[in-house]
Amino acid sequence: NRRKKKDDNTLEIPSIPNPFPELCCSPFASVLSASLLPKATSRKKQVIKVYSEDDTSRALEVPSDVTARDVCQLLILKNHYIDDHSWTLFEQLTHTGLGRAIEDHELVMEVQSNWVMEEENKLYFRKNYAKYEFFKNPLSFFPDRMISFPSDTNAAVSHSGILQMFLSSSTYPEIHGYLHAKEQGKKSWKKLYFLLRRSGLYFSTKGTSKEPRHLQFFCEFSNSDMYMSLTGKKISGAPTNYGFCFKPNKSGGTRDLKQLCADDEQSRTCWMTAVRLLKYGMQLYQNYMQPYQGRSVCSPLNVTPMRSISENSLVAMDFSGNRSRVIENPTEALSVAVEEGLAWRRRGCLRLNSHGSPIAMSSMGMSIHRSQSWFHHKISREEAQRLILQHGLVDGVFLVRDSQSNPKTFVLSLSHGLKIKHFQIVPLEDDGKLFYTLDDGHTRFTDLIQLVEFYQLNKGVLPCKLKHYCARIAL
Repeated sequence: NRRKKKDDNTLEIPSIPNPFPELCCSPFASVLSASLLPKATSRKKQVIKVYSEDDTSRALEVPSDVTARDVCQLLILKNHYIDDHSWTLFEQLTHTGLGRAIEDHELVMEVQSNWVMEEENKLYFRKNYAKYEFFKNPLSFFPDRMISFPSDTNAAVSHSGILQMFLSSSTYPEIHGYLHAKEQGKKSWKKLYFLLRRSGLYFSTKGTSKEPRHLQFFCEFSNSDMYMSLTGKKISGAPTNYGFCFKPNKSGGTRDLKQLCADDEQSRTCWMTAVRLLKYGMQLYQNYMQPYQGRSVCSPLNVTPMRSISENSLVAMDFSGNRSRVIENPTEALSVAVEEGLAWRRRGCLRLNSHGSPIAMSSMGMSIHRSQSWFHHKISREEAQRLILQHGLVDGVFLVRDSQSNPKTFVLSLSHGLKIKHFQIVPLEDDGKLFYTLDDGHTRFTDLIQLVEFYQLNKGVLPCKLKHYCARIAL
Protein backbone atom coordinates (compact mmCIF):
# COMPACT_ATOMS: atom_id res chain seq x y z
CA ASN A 1 0.00 0.00 0.00
CA ARG A 2 2.84 2.32 0.84
CA ARG A 3 4.44 1.65 -2.58
CA LYS A 4 1.12 2.28 -4.33
CA LYS A 5 0.71 5.57 -2.51
CA LYS A 6 4.20 6.61 -3.53
CA ASP A 7 3.42 5.86 -7.21
CA ASP A 8 0.25 7.96 -6.98
CA ASN A 9 2.23 10.90 -5.67
CA THR A 10 4.68 10.53 -8.52
CA LEU A 11 1.93 10.61 -11.10
CA GLU A 12 0.57 13.82 -9.68
CA ILE A 13 3.81 15.68 -10.47
CA PRO A 14 3.43 17.53 -13.86
CA SER A 15 5.81 16.34 -16.54
CA ILE A 16 8.58 18.74 -17.59
CA PRO A 17 8.83 19.20 -21.43
CA ASN A 18 12.08 18.02 -22.94
CA PRO A 19 14.00 21.07 -24.31
CA PHE A 20 16.04 18.85 -26.70
CA PRO A 21 13.60 16.39 -28.24
CA GLU A 22 15.86 15.70 -31.19
CA LEU A 23 18.36 14.00 -28.86
CA CYS A 24 15.71 11.48 -27.86
CA CYS A 25 14.45 10.70 -31.37
CA SER A 26 14.95 7.41 -33.10
CA PRO A 27 18.12 7.39 -35.21
CA PHE A 28 15.93 6.61 -38.23
CA ALA A 29 13.60 9.58 -37.68
CA SER A 30 14.21 12.95 -39.30
CA VAL A 31 15.74 15.57 -37.02
CA LEU A 32 13.93 18.42 -38.83
CA SER A 33 10.36 19.24 -38.05
CA ALA A 34 7.77 18.32 -40.68
CA SER A 35 6.79 21.97 -41.03
CA LEU A 36 10.36 22.84 -42.00
CA LEU A 37 10.54 20.21 -44.76
CA PRO A 38 9.64 21.20 -48.33
CA LYS A 39 6.15 19.99 -49.18
CA ALA A 40 5.95 17.21 -51.75
CA THR A 41 4.28 18.26 -54.97
CA SER A 42 0.72 17.08 -55.48
CA ARG A 43 1.02 16.87 -59.28
CA LYS A 44 0.48 13.27 -60.20
CA LYS A 45 1.79 11.95 -63.47
CA GLN A 46 -0.16 9.81 -65.89
CA VAL A 47 0.52 8.20 -69.24
CA ILE A 48 -1.44 9.24 -72.32
CA LYS A 49 -1.27 7.80 -75.82
CA VAL A 50 -1.30 10.11 -78.84
CA TYR A 51 -1.78 9.00 -82.45
CA SER A 52 -0.76 10.53 -85.77
CA GLU A 53 -2.43 10.37 -89.19
CA ASP A 54 -0.53 7.22 -90.21
CA ASP A 55 -1.75 5.47 -87.01
CA THR A 56 1.66 5.49 -85.36
CA SER A 57 1.42 6.35 -81.68
CA ARG A 58 3.54 7.62 -78.83
CA ALA A 59 3.09 7.23 -75.08
CA LEU A 60 3.80 10.31 -72.97
CA GLU A 61 4.10 10.62 -69.20
CA VAL A 62 2.56 13.98 -68.33
CA PRO A 63 1.34 15.70 -65.15
CA SER A 64 -2.36 15.66 -64.34
CA ASP A 65 -2.75 19.38 -65.05
CA VAL A 66 -1.22 19.29 -68.54
CA THR A 67 -3.07 21.29 -71.21
CA ALA A 68 -3.56 20.47 -74.87
CA ARG A 69 -1.06 23.16 -75.85
CA ASP A 70 1.53 21.66 -73.48
CA VAL A 71 1.13 18.22 -75.10
CA CYS A 72 1.52 19.74 -78.58
CA GLN A 73 4.66 21.62 -77.52
CA LEU A 74 6.11 18.43 -76.06
CA LEU A 75 5.48 16.46 -79.27
CA ILE A 76 6.90 19.29 -81.38
CA LEU A 77 10.12 19.21 -79.37
CA LYS A 78 10.42 15.42 -79.31
CA ASN A 79 9.84 15.08 -83.07
CA HIS A 80 11.77 18.23 -84.10
CA TYR A 81 8.80 19.72 -85.93
CA ILE A 82 8.51 23.40 -86.86
CA ASP A 83 6.11 25.23 -84.56
CA ASP A 84 3.88 27.37 -86.78
CA HIS A 85 1.15 27.64 -84.09
CA SER A 86 -1.22 25.37 -86.01
CA TRP A 87 -0.57 22.06 -84.22
CA THR A 88 -3.66 20.73 -82.46
CA LEU A 89 -4.71 17.89 -80.20
CA PHE A 90 -7.79 16.25 -81.70
CA GLU A 91 -10.29 14.10 -79.81
CA GLN A 92 -11.99 11.33 -81.80
CA LEU A 93 -14.89 9.30 -80.42
CA THR A 94 -14.79 6.14 -82.50
CA HIS A 95 -18.10 4.62 -81.44
CA THR A 96 -20.24 7.69 -82.19
CA GLY A 97 -18.21 8.96 -85.17
CA LEU A 98 -17.57 12.37 -83.59
CA GLY A 99 -14.46 14.49 -83.33
CA ARG A 100 -13.31 17.91 -82.19
CA ALA A 101 -10.19 20.00 -81.85
CA ILE A 102 -9.40 20.32 -78.14
CA GLU A 103 -8.93 23.94 -77.14
CA ASP A 104 -5.37 24.88 -76.18
CA HIS A 105 -6.28 25.68 -72.57
CA GLU A 106 -8.28 22.50 -71.88
CA LEU A 107 -6.87 19.92 -69.47
CA VAL A 108 -6.20 16.65 -71.26
CA MET A 109 -7.00 14.52 -68.20
CA GLU A 110 -10.43 16.14 -67.87
CA VAL A 111 -11.12 15.31 -71.51
CA GLN A 112 -10.17 11.67 -70.98
CA SER A 113 -12.20 11.45 -67.77
CA ASN A 114 -15.36 11.85 -69.87
CA TRP A 115 -14.56 8.80 -71.98
CA VAL A 116 -16.38 5.50 -71.58
CA MET A 117 -14.02 2.62 -70.81
CA GLU A 118 -15.54 0.29 -73.42
CA GLU A 119 -15.05 2.74 -76.30
CA GLU A 120 -11.75 3.00 -78.17
CA ASN A 121 -11.47 6.78 -78.22
CA LYS A 122 -8.21 8.36 -79.38
CA LEU A 123 -6.17 11.54 -79.19
CA TYR A 124 -4.63 12.65 -82.50
CA PHE A 125 -1.77 15.10 -83.06
CA ARG A 126 -2.27 16.99 -86.29
CA LYS A 127 -2.37 20.43 -87.85
CA ASN A 128 -5.46 22.61 -87.90
CA TYR A 129 -4.89 25.77 -89.92
CA ALA A 130 -8.45 27.03 -89.26
CA LYS A 131 -8.17 26.95 -85.46
CA TYR A 132 -7.96 30.74 -85.09
CA GLU A 133 -8.59 31.79 -88.68
CA PHE A 134 -11.73 33.71 -87.69
CA PHE A 135 -9.53 36.24 -85.87
CA LYS A 136 -7.65 36.88 -89.12
CA ASN A 137 -10.47 36.65 -91.65
CA PRO A 138 -13.88 37.07 -89.94
CA LEU A 139 -15.58 37.89 -93.26
CA SER A 140 -15.58 34.21 -94.29
CA PHE A 141 -16.96 33.00 -90.96
CA PHE A 142 -19.90 35.34 -90.34
CA PRO A 143 -22.02 35.94 -93.47
CA ASP A 144 -24.42 38.87 -93.30
CA ARG A 145 -27.45 36.62 -93.86
CA MET A 146 -26.80 34.75 -90.59
CA ILE A 147 -25.94 37.53 -88.17
CA SER A 148 -27.93 40.38 -86.64
CA PHE A 149 -27.12 42.94 -83.97
CA PRO A 150 -28.95 44.46 -81.00
CA SER A 151 -31.36 47.29 -81.81
CA ASP A 152 -29.19 49.86 -80.01
CA THR A 153 -26.19 49.03 -82.22
CA ASN A 154 -25.42 51.00 -85.33
CA ALA A 155 -26.38 49.31 -88.58
CA ALA A 156 -22.86 49.42 -90.01
CA VAL A 157 -20.59 47.16 -87.97
CA SER A 158 -17.17 46.18 -89.24
CA HIS A 159 -16.12 42.56 -89.08
CA SER A 160 -13.45 43.36 -86.50
CA GLY A 161 -16.27 45.01 -84.55
CA ILE A 162 -18.22 41.74 -84.76
CA LEU A 163 -15.38 39.93 -82.99
CA GLN A 164 -15.22 42.61 -80.32
CA MET A 165 -18.94 42.14 -79.73
CA PHE A 166 -18.47 38.39 -79.39
CA LEU A 167 -15.73 38.95 -76.81
CA SER A 168 -17.67 41.65 -74.97
CA SER A 169 -19.69 40.86 -71.85
CA SER A 170 -22.40 43.46 -72.50
CA THR A 171 -23.48 42.88 -76.11
CA TYR A 172 -23.67 39.77 -78.23
CA PRO A 173 -24.65 39.39 -81.91
CA GLU A 174 -27.41 36.95 -82.75
CA ILE A 175 -26.77 34.04 -85.13
CA HIS A 176 -29.85 32.71 -86.86
CA GLY A 177 -30.77 30.35 -89.69
CA TYR A 178 -32.25 26.99 -90.56
CA LEU A 179 -30.78 23.73 -89.23
CA HIS A 180 -31.86 20.11 -89.39
CA ALA A 181 -32.39 18.72 -85.88
CA LYS A 182 -32.64 15.04 -84.98
CA GLU A 183 -35.75 14.41 -82.94
CA GLN A 184 -35.07 12.94 -79.51
CA GLY A 185 -35.46 9.16 -79.49
CA LYS A 186 -36.37 9.03 -83.18
CA LYS A 187 -34.54 8.45 -86.45
CA SER A 188 -36.23 11.34 -88.25
CA TRP A 189 -34.81 14.83 -88.78
CA LYS A 190 -36.79 18.08 -88.75
CA LYS A 191 -35.80 21.42 -90.30
CA LEU A 192 -36.24 24.29 -87.83
CA TYR A 193 -35.29 27.94 -87.51
CA PHE A 194 -32.60 28.32 -84.83
CA LEU A 195 -31.29 31.32 -82.91
CA LEU A 196 -28.05 31.49 -80.92
CA ARG A 197 -28.09 33.92 -78.02
CA ARG A 198 -25.95 34.43 -74.95
CA SER A 199 -28.34 32.35 -72.84
CA GLY A 200 -28.17 29.36 -75.20
CA LEU A 201 -29.49 27.87 -78.43
CA TYR A 202 -33.21 28.15 -79.24
CA PHE A 203 -35.51 27.12 -82.07
CA SER A 204 -38.74 28.70 -83.20
CA THR A 205 -41.97 26.71 -83.04
CA LYS A 206 -43.62 29.02 -85.55
CA GLY A 207 -41.65 29.62 -88.74
CA THR A 208 -39.03 32.32 -88.31
CA SER A 209 -40.76 34.09 -85.42
CA LYS A 210 -38.43 35.46 -82.75
CA GLU A 211 -41.13 36.23 -80.19
CA PRO A 212 -40.33 34.79 -76.75
CA ARG A 213 -43.57 32.74 -76.68
CA HIS A 214 -42.50 30.96 -79.89
CA LEU A 215 -38.91 30.20 -78.83
CA GLN A 216 -38.09 26.85 -77.25
CA PHE A 217 -34.82 26.13 -75.49
CA PHE A 218 -32.59 23.55 -77.23
CA CYS A 219 -29.35 23.39 -75.21
CA GLU A 220 -26.72 25.36 -73.33
CA PHE A 221 -22.96 24.89 -73.51
CA SER A 222 -21.41 25.15 -70.04
CA ASN A 223 -21.73 21.40 -69.29
CA SER A 224 -21.37 20.05 -72.82
CA ASP A 225 -18.81 19.94 -75.63
CA MET A 226 -19.39 20.57 -79.33
CA TYR A 227 -18.30 17.93 -81.83
CA MET A 228 -18.20 17.69 -85.59
CA SER A 229 -19.90 14.67 -87.13
CA LEU A 230 -17.33 12.66 -89.09
CA THR A 231 -19.75 10.01 -90.40
CA GLY A 232 -23.15 11.68 -89.94
CA LYS A 233 -24.98 10.09 -92.85
CA LYS A 234 -23.70 6.60 -92.06
CA ILE A 235 -24.41 6.45 -88.32
CA SER A 236 -27.38 8.75 -87.71
CA GLY A 237 -28.86 9.14 -91.19
CA ALA A 238 -28.23 12.89 -91.38
CA PRO A 239 -29.68 14.64 -94.46
CA THR A 240 -26.31 16.30 -95.32
CA ASN A 241 -22.60 15.83 -94.58
CA TYR A 242 -22.37 19.01 -92.50
CA GLY A 243 -23.39 17.70 -89.10
CA PHE A 244 -22.37 18.73 -85.59
CA CYS A 245 -23.73 18.00 -82.13
CA PHE A 246 -23.55 18.82 -78.43
CA LYS A 247 -22.57 16.03 -76.06
CA PRO A 248 -22.98 16.31 -72.27
CA ASN A 249 -19.67 15.91 -70.46
CA LYS A 250 -20.72 12.84 -68.45
CA SER A 251 -22.67 11.12 -71.22
CA GLY A 252 -21.27 8.23 -73.21
CA GLY A 253 -24.09 7.12 -75.49
CA THR A 254 -25.92 8.65 -78.42
CA ARG A 255 -29.17 8.98 -76.46
CA ASP A 256 -28.27 12.34 -74.89
CA LEU A 257 -26.67 13.86 -78.00
CA LYS A 258 -28.17 17.06 -79.38
CA GLN A 259 -27.60 16.46 -83.09
CA LEU A 260 -27.81 19.18 -85.75
CA CYS A 261 -27.05 19.39 -89.44
CA ALA A 262 -26.44 22.42 -91.70
CA ASP A 263 -27.12 22.75 -95.41
CA ASP A 264 -23.57 23.80 -96.35
CA GLU A 265 -20.07 24.12 -94.91
CA GLN A 266 -20.23 27.91 -94.47
CA SER A 267 -23.34 27.64 -92.29
CA ARG A 268 -21.83 24.89 -90.13
CA THR A 269 -18.60 26.85 -89.74
CA CYS A 270 -20.52 29.97 -88.68
CA TRP A 271 -22.57 28.12 -86.06
CA MET A 272 -19.61 26.25 -84.61
CA THR A 273 -17.36 29.33 -84.50
CA ALA A 274 -20.05 31.39 -82.79
CA VAL A 275 -20.60 28.68 -80.15
CA ARG A 276 -16.85 28.54 -79.47
CA LEU A 277 -16.74 32.29 -78.97
CA LEU A 278 -19.83 32.20 -76.78
CA LYS A 279 -18.50 29.40 -74.58
CA TYR A 280 -14.88 30.49 -74.14
CA GLY A 281 -14.91 34.22 -74.98
CA MET A 282 -11.67 36.01 -74.18
CA GLN A 283 -9.95 32.72 -73.38
CA LEU A 284 -9.91 31.93 -77.12
CA TYR A 285 -8.34 35.30 -77.86
CA GLN A 286 -5.70 34.71 -75.18
CA ASN A 287 -4.92 31.31 -76.72
CA TYR A 288 -4.57 32.96 -80.11
CA MET A 289 -2.35 35.75 -78.77
CA GLN A 290 -0.10 33.56 -76.60
CA PRO A 291 2.50 32.81 -79.34
CA TYR A 292 2.75 36.54 -80.07
CA GLN A 293 3.13 37.70 -76.47
CA GLY A 294 5.95 40.19 -76.06
CA ARG A 295 5.97 41.35 -79.67
CA SER A 296 5.44 45.08 -79.87
CA VAL A 297 4.01 44.91 -83.38
CA CYS A 298 0.94 43.04 -82.16
CA SER A 299 -2.16 44.90 -81.08
CA PRO A 300 -5.54 43.47 -80.01
CA LEU A 301 -7.63 42.17 -82.89
CA ASN A 302 -5.05 43.51 -85.32
CA VAL A 303 -2.51 40.68 -85.54
CA THR A 304 -1.37 40.08 -89.09
CA PRO A 305 -0.54 36.43 -89.74
CA MET A 306 3.04 35.53 -90.58
CA ARG A 307 3.32 35.26 -94.33
CA SER A 308 5.98 33.56 -96.36
CA ILE A 309 8.74 35.53 -98.03
CA SER A 310 7.53 34.38 -101.41
CA GLU A 311 4.21 36.20 -100.97
CA ASN A 312 5.73 39.49 -99.88
CA SER A 313 9.02 40.17 -101.61
CA LEU A 314 9.80 37.72 -104.43
CA VAL A 315 9.55 39.09 -107.97
CA ALA A 316 10.48 37.69 -111.38
CA MET A 317 14.00 38.75 -112.45
CA ASP A 318 15.94 38.44 -115.71
CA PHE A 319 19.71 37.91 -115.31
CA SER A 320 20.49 37.02 -118.93
CA GLY A 321 21.87 40.45 -119.88
CA ASN A 322 24.66 42.61 -118.52
CA ARG A 323 22.25 44.17 -116.03
CA SER A 324 19.44 42.46 -114.16
CA ARG A 325 15.87 43.69 -114.60
CA VAL A 326 12.46 43.06 -113.04
CA ILE A 327 10.05 41.23 -115.36
CA GLU A 328 6.73 43.07 -115.10
CA ASN A 329 4.88 41.26 -117.90
CA PRO A 330 3.06 38.25 -116.30
CA THR A 331 3.19 36.22 -119.51
CA GLU A 332 6.95 36.70 -119.82
CA ALA A 333 7.43 35.88 -116.13
CA LEU A 334 5.48 32.65 -116.59
CA SER A 335 7.54 31.51 -119.57
CA VAL A 336 10.80 32.40 -117.81
CA ALA A 337 9.74 30.39 -114.74
CA VAL A 338 8.93 27.35 -116.86
CA GLU A 339 12.21 27.58 -118.80
CA GLU A 340 14.19 27.98 -115.59
CA GLY A 341 12.47 24.92 -114.13
CA LEU A 342 13.30 22.85 -117.21
CA ALA A 343 16.93 23.96 -117.06
CA TRP A 344 17.10 23.05 -113.37
CA ARG A 345 15.72 19.58 -114.09
CA ARG A 346 18.19 19.09 -116.97
CA ARG A 347 21.07 19.98 -114.64
CA GLY A 348 19.70 17.55 -112.07
CA CYS A 349 19.80 14.73 -114.59
CA LEU A 350 23.60 15.00 -114.78
CA ARG A 351 23.94 13.98 -111.18
CA LEU A 352 25.18 10.43 -110.61
CA ASN A 353 23.40 7.80 -108.60
CA SER A 354 25.06 5.50 -106.05
CA HIS A 355 26.26 3.13 -108.81
CA GLY A 356 27.99 5.90 -110.77
CA SER A 357 25.55 6.00 -113.70
CA PRO A 358 23.51 9.07 -114.75
CA ILE A 359 19.96 9.26 -113.43
CA ALA A 360 17.45 8.91 -116.23
CA MET A 361 15.23 11.91 -116.74
CA SER A 362 12.05 9.92 -117.25
CA SER A 363 12.46 7.62 -114.26
CA MET A 364 13.29 10.52 -111.95
CA GLY A 365 10.29 12.52 -113.12
CA MET A 366 7.96 9.56 -112.65
CA SER A 367 8.85 8.80 -109.03
CA ILE A 368 10.43 11.89 -107.47
CA HIS A 369 7.09 13.18 -106.13
CA ARG A 370 6.42 10.03 -104.07
CA SER A 371 8.81 11.18 -101.35
CA GLN A 372 7.04 14.52 -100.90
CA SER A 373 4.91 15.18 -97.82
CA TRP A 374 2.02 16.56 -99.88
CA PHE A 375 1.68 13.39 -102.00
CA HIS A 376 -0.79 10.79 -100.69
CA HIS A 377 -0.65 8.00 -103.28
CA LYS A 378 -3.88 6.03 -103.85
CA ILE A 379 -6.39 7.59 -101.49
CA SER A 380 -10.01 8.11 -102.43
CA ARG A 381 -11.77 11.39 -103.09
CA GLU A 382 -13.70 11.06 -99.81
CA GLU A 383 -10.53 10.41 -97.80
CA ALA A 384 -8.81 13.40 -99.42
CA GLN A 385 -11.74 15.61 -98.43
CA ARG A 386 -11.62 14.24 -94.89
CA LEU A 387 -7.90 14.97 -94.58
CA ILE A 388 -8.31 18.55 -95.80
CA LEU A 389 -11.29 19.07 -93.50
CA GLN A 390 -9.24 17.87 -90.52
CA HIS A 391 -6.45 20.29 -91.40
CA GLY A 392 -8.95 23.16 -91.62
CA LEU A 393 -10.84 24.69 -94.54
CA VAL A 394 -8.46 27.59 -95.01
CA ASP A 395 -7.75 28.89 -98.51
CA GLY A 396 -4.70 27.08 -99.91
CA VAL A 397 -4.77 23.81 -97.95
CA PHE A 398 -3.99 21.09 -100.50
CA LEU A 399 -2.73 17.62 -101.28
CA VAL A 400 -1.85 15.67 -104.44
CA ARG A 401 -3.04 12.09 -104.98
CA ASP A 402 -3.31 9.40 -107.61
CA SER A 403 -6.45 9.51 -109.72
CA GLN A 404 -8.76 6.55 -109.16
CA SER A 405 -10.59 6.95 -112.47
CA ASN A 406 -7.46 7.27 -114.63
CA PRO A 407 -4.30 5.50 -113.39
CA LYS A 408 -1.98 7.70 -115.48
CA THR A 409 -3.21 11.03 -114.07
CA PHE A 410 -3.06 12.79 -110.70
CA VAL A 411 -5.49 15.00 -108.79
CA LEU A 412 -4.81 18.23 -106.90
CA SER A 413 -7.35 18.61 -104.05
CA LEU A 414 -7.55 22.21 -102.83
CA SER A 415 -9.53 24.13 -100.21
CA HIS A 416 -10.96 27.51 -101.23
CA GLY A 417 -13.95 29.46 -100.00
CA LEU A 418 -14.85 26.79 -97.40
CA LYS A 419 -15.17 24.28 -100.23
CA ILE A 420 -12.89 21.49 -101.46
CA LYS A 421 -12.20 21.47 -105.19
CA HIS A 422 -10.41 18.85 -107.26
CA PHE A 423 -8.23 19.57 -110.32
CA GLN A 424 -6.94 16.87 -112.63
CA ILE A 425 -3.22 16.86 -113.45
CA VAL A 426 -2.88 15.40 -116.93
CA PRO A 427 0.34 13.89 -118.35
CA LEU A 428 1.25 15.27 -121.79
CA GLU A 429 3.82 13.79 -124.19
CA ASP A 430 5.50 16.13 -126.64
CA ASP A 431 8.51 15.27 -128.83
CA GLY A 432 9.25 12.16 -126.80
CA LYS A 433 9.22 14.05 -123.48
CA LEU A 434 6.65 13.74 -120.69
CA PHE A 435 5.10 16.84 -119.10
CA TYR A 436 2.34 17.52 -116.58
CA THR A 437 -0.28 20.23 -116.91
CA LEU A 438 -3.33 21.67 -115.17
CA ASP A 439 -4.50 23.94 -118.00
CA ASP A 440 -4.63 21.73 -121.12
CA GLY A 441 -0.95 22.15 -121.94
CA HIS A 442 -0.66 25.95 -121.74
CA THR A 443 1.68 25.58 -118.73
CA ARG A 444 3.85 22.46 -118.68
CA PHE A 445 6.00 20.96 -115.96
CA THR A 446 8.51 18.14 -116.09
CA ASP A 447 7.36 16.65 -112.76
CA LEU A 448 4.86 17.24 -109.97
CA ILE A 449 7.39 18.95 -107.69
CA GLN A 450 7.92 21.68 -110.25
CA LEU A 451 4.14 22.00 -110.67
CA VAL A 452 3.53 22.38 -106.92
CA GLU A 453 6.41 24.84 -106.49
CA PHE A 454 5.07 26.97 -109.34
CA TYR A 455 1.52 27.16 -107.97
CA GLN A 456 2.86 27.95 -104.51
CA LEU A 457 4.15 31.22 -106.00
CA ASN A 458 1.56 31.78 -108.74
CA LYS A 459 -2.21 31.34 -108.65
CA GLY A 460 -2.44 30.58 -112.38
CA VAL A 461 -5.68 28.76 -113.24
CA LEU A 462 -6.32 27.87 -109.59
CA PRO A 463 -8.65 29.94 -107.37
CA CYS A 464 -5.78 30.61 -104.92
CA LYS A 465 -2.12 29.77 -104.33
CA LEU A 466 -1.05 26.52 -102.67
CA LYS A 467 -0.16 27.43 -99.08
CA HIS A 468 -0.50 24.55 -96.60
CA TYR A 469 -0.11 20.89 -97.49
CA CYS A 470 -1.76 17.98 -95.69
CA ALA A 471 0.95 15.70 -94.37
CA ARG A 472 0.76 12.28 -92.74
CA ILE A 473 3.19 12.82 -89.88
CA ALA A 474 4.77 9.96 -87.90
CA LEU A 475 5.32 9.92 -84.14
